[in-house]
This record gives sequence, C-alpha cells and structure tokens, in this order.
Amino acid sequence: MAFNHLPAGVHDALRPLSVRPVTHSVSMAHDQIPRQAGIHPSPRAVLGRLSTGAGRGARITHTEHLPPRPGTHADWPSAIRPEVINAIRAAGIDRPWAHQARTAEHALRGDSVVVATGTASGKSLAYLAPVLSTLLDGSEAPNGRGTTALYLSPTKALAADQRRAVSALTAPLGTGIRTAVYDGDTPVEEREWVRQYANYVLTNPDMLHRGILPGHPRWSSFLRALRYVVIDECHTYRGVFGSHVAQVLRRLRRVCARYGSSPVFLLASATASDPAVAASRLTGVPVVEITEDGSPRGEVVFALWEPPLTELHGEQGAPVRRTATAESADLLTDLAVQGVRTVTFVRSRRGAELIALIAQERLAEVDRSLPDRIAAYRGGYLPEERRALERALHSGELLGLAATTALELGMDIAGLDAVVVAGYPGTRASLWQQAGRAGRTGEGALAILVARDDPLDTYLVHHPDALFRQPVESTVLDPDNPYVLAPHLCAAAAELPLTEPDLELFGPATEELMPQLEQRKLLRRRATAWHWTRRERAADLTDIRGAGGSPVQVVEAATGRLLGTVDAAAAHTTVHEGAVHLHQGRSYLVRQLDLDDSVALVEEAAPPYSTTARDTTAISILETTTEIPWGDARLCFGSVEVTNQVVSFLRRKLITGEVLGESKLDLPPRTLRTRAVWWTVTDDQLEEARVHPQALGGALHAAEHASIGILPLFATCDRWDIGGVSVPLHPDTLLPTVFVYDGHPGGAGFAERAFHTAARWLAATREAIAACECEAGCPSCIQSPKCGNGNDPLDKKAAIRLLTTLLAGAAEQPPAAE
Repeated sequence: MAFNHLPAGVHDALRPLSVRPVTHSVSMAHDQIPRQAGIHPSPRAVLGRLSTGAGRGARITHTEHLPPRPGTHADWPSAIRPEVINAIRAAGIDRPWAHQARTAEHALRGDSVVVATGTASGKSLAYLAPVLSTLLDGSEAPNGRGTTALYLSPTKALAADQRRAVSALTAPLGTGIRTAVYDGDTPVEEREWVRQYANYVLTNPDMLHRGILPGHPRWSSFLRALRYVVIDECHTYRGVFGSHVAQVLRRLRRVCARYGSSPVFLLASATASDPAVAASRLTGVPVVEITEDGSPRGEVVFALWEPPLTELHGEQGAPVRRTATAESADLLTDLAVQGVRTVTFVRSRRGAELIALIAQERLAEVDRSLPDRIAAYRGGYLPEERRALERALHSGELLGLAATTALELGMDIAGLDAVVVAGYPGTRASLWQQAGRAGRTGEGALAILVARDDPLDTYLVHHPDALFRQPVESTVLDPDNPYVLAPHLCAAAAELPLTEPDLELFGPATEELMPQLEQRKLLRRRATAWHWTRRERAADLTDIRGAGGSPVQVVEAATGRLLGTVDAAAAHTTVHEGAVHLHQGRSYLVRQLDLDDSVALVEEAAPPYSTTARDTTAISILETTTEIPWGDARLCFGSVEVTNQVVSFLRRKLITGEVLGESKLDLPPRTLRTRAVWWTVTDDQLEEARVHPQALGGALHAAEHASIGILPLFATCDRWDIGGVSVPLHPDTLLPTVFVYDGHPGGAGFAERAFHTAARWLAATREAIAACECEAGCPSCIQSPKCGNGNDPLDKKAAIRLLTTLLAGAAEQPPAAE
C-alpha cells in the first residue's frame, strides 16, 4: 500500500473552524476602544491586551522585539531632472535614503540592478526616480513617442496600487508621463490608446506572455523606445512560475532586439539571499545588487502564537489543537474592537472567507457598525469586487481584512497597525513581506504568527532562532525545465522565426529540445530558421502560473451569475460534485462539475459541514539522475511519474471536525511527470532500528509527512508545492522507499534542493517528531491536513528510530554537492 501526500490545489479543505465549546468574548470593553484619528497604538500595549484572559498569555511562545532604526540619507544623482526631484519633494520627501540614490545611479548608468531591502524601505521610489527622469527626457525628443518603460507586477492589485502612486507623484509633471495599466481588466476600447500613447505601461507577466509579445507588431513603437523594464516583488518569481517568467523575459529581450532596443532591468525584492544571482537567473543578464537598507524603521513587536490543545480528538484519536483559522478570527475580532487596523493573511481562499465571516459575526455582538468594516480579499473575485475592496482599505473605511497572498505584495496600505499571519506562509521571505504590511508610516507595528497544527509551524514557534536568526531563502527556479522551455520556444518562433543565434539566449537545454519539437510537428525548419506550424496561438500552449489548464468558472445554477474562478489544478478537490464552496461569506453546494467546459454549477445552501477530498496516488521511477550511499541506505534524485485520482470526499461537522460520512466520486486520474528525491532502507537497517514489519508502513508514512512539513525551511516552497508517497516495498527499488516530489510538471527545483540538503533536512524532521509532546502522533508532528489515506497508518516512535538509523549512515558520507 502506498501512502500519499499531495501538492498544490489538491486539498484546500479547512480543518474544523473552532473547537472551543464556549462563546467568544472580546478581551477589551467596547468603551475602551482607542479610535481617535491618527492614533497609532503602541504594539506592546496592543499585544498586552490581546494576551489577557484565561490561558491567553500561555499561547505566546516567543516575543521578538526589533528596535527602531535611524535612516541614512544621500543626494539624488545629478542626472535626475529637477522637475522629478521637485515632484518628490512635493510628496514630502526632501532627500532619498542611501539605497534609493545608489539604485538610481546604477539605473542611469545603464546597469541592471536589484534593490533588495526591507518592506516599506522606498524601493518604488528608487526605480521611479530614474525612470520618470528618463521618460521626461524622452518626451522632449523630436520623434514624438520618446522613451518608454514597462512595469511588471505579479498581481493586478499591486499594478493598480502602483498606478495610483505614480499618478499622484507625476501630477505636477504635466503630460510628459503618460501612465496606464494594461491587463485583463483593461477595457478593450482603452487598449489601443495604451499601445499608441502611454510611455509607462503597468502590466503583469501573464499579459506580457499572452498579449503583448504575440502582438508585438502593434507594440512596435513602444518596444523600439523601451529603455527600462521594472520587475517588482521579483522574489515571488520562484519555482515553476519563476521559470516561466524567466523565459517570458528572454522572449521580451529577443523581440526588443528585433526593434533595436536593449532595456535595462530594474528589480525590487524583499530581503533575499543572493539577490543578484536570482535576478540574473530570472532576466538572463548581469545584475548589480543593492542590499544595505538606509531607511528608518519603527519598533516591531513580533509574537509567535500557538493555539491551545482542546479536549477533542481527531483522526486516529490524536489530540487536536484549536485551528489557526479560529484563533486568527478571534485575534482579528479583538484587534478590531481595539480600533487597531489589521490585515490577517491566510493561505487558502476558503480560509480568508471564513476568518472574515467569523469576525463579522462576533463583532456584531459588540457593535453593529463594526461587521461592515471587516471583509475578505482573495483571488477569484471579479475585478470590480477587488477594486472596491482596495479603495475601502486605502480610505480607512475597512478596519480589518482577511486576505490571501493576493494582497501580500507591495501594496502601500498606509496606516495599518497590525498583521496576523494565520499559519507559516512557506518561506521566511513571505513571512517578513506579510509582517511588513504594518507600520508602513514609520510607526510601531505588531506582527503575530499563529501556528497551524502542522509539523513546520509547531517547530518554528518553539525554535524562534529558525525565523529570527537565519537569512531568508535563496530563490529556486529552473528555466531549463523542458516542460517550461518547450512551449516558450514555440511561442518565440511564432513571434519571430527562431534562428541558430537565438538558441543560446534560451539556455543550454534548447539545442536538445529543437529536434523533439520538430518531430512533434510543432516547429518546422526552413532554410536557417524554425517556424511555428500551427493555426492556434503558440502562447496558449502553457499557463505560466502552472495551473495546468483553463480556470474553472463557478456559476450559480439558478441565475447564471459568475461567482468567480478556481484553478484547474484545484478543481478536482475543491469544486467536485457535493463540495461546499464559500464566496464572500455565503455557502454554496456544487451540484455539477463539467470538466470539458470548465464550469462548476453551484446553488446557495447552508450545510452544517465542510468537505474534504480523499485520493489515491501511485509513483514510478523513470530515471535516477544521482544516487549516493548513506551506509546501506540510498539517497536518490531523478525523474518520476505520479498518478493521482480523487476517489471520494468526507463531510465533517464545522465545529468539531467529526466525520459525518463519505461519498464516492468518479473523476478521471491525473498523471504528472516531475522530479523527486527518495531514500531507501534495507532489512538490516530496519532490524537495527527495531522497526517490525507490522510497524513499517506507519514509520515510513510518518517520516514522509513530517519531512514534507519541514522541507520549506530548506527550499523556497511550502508544503502545497510538494507531494509525497511512502511504500513498504516499491516495485522499482524492491525496498522500503519514501518519495518527496515537486507538484509541477518537469519539477520546480524543490526536490533537487531537498537532495542537496538532505542530511540537515531529515535531521530537522527527526527533531520535530521527537520534540512533539504527543504520545502517538498528531497534526503538530506526523499527521498531514492533506493526507489521502486519512492519516492511517502512522507510527511516531518507529519513525523516530527509523530516521535515527538512516541519519547515522548519512553522517558517514560526504554531503551531496550543491
């Protein structure tokens, strides 16, 4: 039997909402609310009030105080036009911080540069000053169009926010700066104006991939004059998405060269490890890094918060902690009552909806005006819904927001006092990015990480040095992934026929792929170039977000109203027939999932349960790329094929998580070819570890779950990017084997990183299991929220002994080469 643990989009169902059998009471009387305009309450005082009440103080496992930091000023480079400097001064900024001036100097010199400083350190102004100055120079050129610049954002929300900021800054500059957003929400009638007249265009990699590059003749005047390409929040371009964006940027450079331009890349990133290396890999050009942060910072109080154990028991009788969702909803409620402007970040769309809904219900008991000041924000909303929420947040109309990472990136949310992070977001970079949303006016800020009942979260709240004393992760991406590269070669050939000199631009794997694309009759060589041969658009061959197909539209059956969308990869587990779907605080039941037409028909309902999909997974080894001995054990890395099928779903009570029943599903299997790390053990090692045959499956399964939970500490991923399978006797190895694989076609670099750091990764896994206070295993150590086998069997003690024996062999061997 194989025990599986699946990646992104496969299990988005929530754990129980709340397991506390008493009604919620806020920690502060309503008449004590400090609501005066402009008042920013002390983060220490706010945390002190949150920690009052029965058992509240014991939930804080660690508090980190980051002292305020003074700023370091410099002067703008002399080449910055005085009109731009005057506009910046009119916005209240007399002199730049040192890192802003250095960034501008490199940009004006023609160096591609990445500025990787803290959140709210003014990275936008660092690249805007040289961009705006150069655009003004170009606007005076006799050829009319002058110089242009392109801004790329990972989200529409950030692009819209940047447009607001740029428009406010450039208002005194007259018509020399013509800014426009060009994305999927741009009305058709505006798009022609943008192409012909805008000189600063804000878009996203998706629109660049599907719209601008395939239609480059219509953009010829813009591309011919392109001087700068700004890539904001570039640390988000990792894994498969980052690999796709890297190839889109190579296509952009190639098309620009066709029109005689060679743009300079200006990148902004949250603090990252080796930002110049990552930025160069992303863009394909040498990049200078600016990492010394010259901006001031107010005091930050950062609390690690662990929800309490309850009297209830979950799968296999394991003790259950109160969920991070319920705990975060309580904190958002209490903060709103105190008048503290807060954003709560949560991983899933459903979680964002639920936290907002719970907070609204509890606030209604305190003050009927407060529920309307709390909302949810997530992907899948319609454009007009997103824009209305963004306006309400900027205006201060909203006091609290429960948001997915769609709001994490760079939006200048002025006036926030606190951030609650419901569950570790997967990387230290994302954690600091989210925490940095508060205190952006230079005031003090409170950040709280609420641990999920999960091995990694539990490990981190009890090992604060892993968060506060370690550098952020390196960005992992692999532009040479053939599943990524092949469709971009086709798209490039459709844009302009590919020639021999072009192959070097797209990387060393290109030459090997070209004959395969010819054999598949996607490309045809004529004379000295390869041409796209099909009638359909080559850009439609791939979804750069890695979603694996067209989004599934969620439609209300009775009215035909479009509620939103769900990624294709998540459809089998989140909008299958019988699933409970939440949208803006309302519950819907899925009546039909039509995979052919990518539509899920729903009807409004209020079932007293949530739904969780269950599945089966098989894995086969296609190729072993690398293998090293760990004593008698073997650590391997290579290519695998994973076959997964959703077979049923469970209905669980909302409050207790009790299983009410299971219903079968008839959905097609899905096959994934990807990269994996795996390890095997021998019978002698099992005997040494005292792992008996009847305990073997549980030991392997427990080690697999815990290792997946801990891997995000060592690779730039979260547990939803990766999957796993454990098998007592695998047909390809003929040995007990544990696999951990990338949840994306062709791999995303995470399994390879796991292979290179395996000794440290698996040692941390063993420590996390052994340190957990439970007796037989729980969600804090070896149980997984997305296990397709209902977390059965699991054997905590046998897993510890097995990993101890495995690691003893690893200590005798040299580490895998980086």
